Amino acid sequence: MMRVIGAGLPRTGTMTLKNALETLLGAPCHHMAEVFGRADIDVPAFQAALDGDSIDWRRHFDGYAAVVDWPGSAFYAELAEAFPDAVVVLSVRESFDAWWTSMNNTVLPRFRDPNVPGGEAWGRMIQGIWDKTFHGAAQDEPAAVEAEYDRYLERVRATVPAGRLVEFVTGAGWEPLAAALDVPVPDEPFPHLNSSRDFAKTLDEAKREHGVEP
Repeated sequence: MMRVIGAGLPRTGTMTLKNALETLLGAPCHHMAEVFGRADIDVPAFQAALDGDSIDWRRHFDGYAAVVDWPGSAFYAELAEAFPDAVVVLSVRESFDAWWTSMNNTVLPRFRDPNVPGGEAWGRMIQGIWDKTFHGAAQDEPAAVEAEYDRYLERVRATVPAGRLVEFVTGAGWEPLAAALDVPVPDEPFPHLNSSRDFAKTLDEAKREHGVEP
């Protein structure tokens, strides 16, 4: 059963959030890292959703208790409708500048990486998700991206009722998530994973795990 829908953008602590939610819920959380092992399922499904096709989200995410990060978070509104009892978590960085620096040090240089499952289809899906999220703002125009970044956060807050939305600032720890899910706070440190420094290593390890050379 889907318990949590992440609406946060990449590089807002989503790998940490994935790990934390799996601890809290005792079940898998879908994340971009999962796509390496599900490229034949995820890439065409999310591309179909981008193209306007109807997706059976319950079937697609069968076995997952949460979804965070792209590609799933780009469809937070559709997922919130498909899973009306799920909490929506909007993970955020302390500022646009912090987020943009992290994106440029990690995700953006790999957007066109051909050495991933799905090849050209992967690139098309990623570009489609970017355009859906940032309404086509060019990646080399930070001012345009910042304006769409702010609008995206405003859309999430306007779309999801306040009683259902949890805003999770990087570093907030277990308490906001445990309270929203009505589960105990784990007796262990909150995870801190996938810093910008570790991003390339984490991504390469995920590729190797699924038989893809970095």
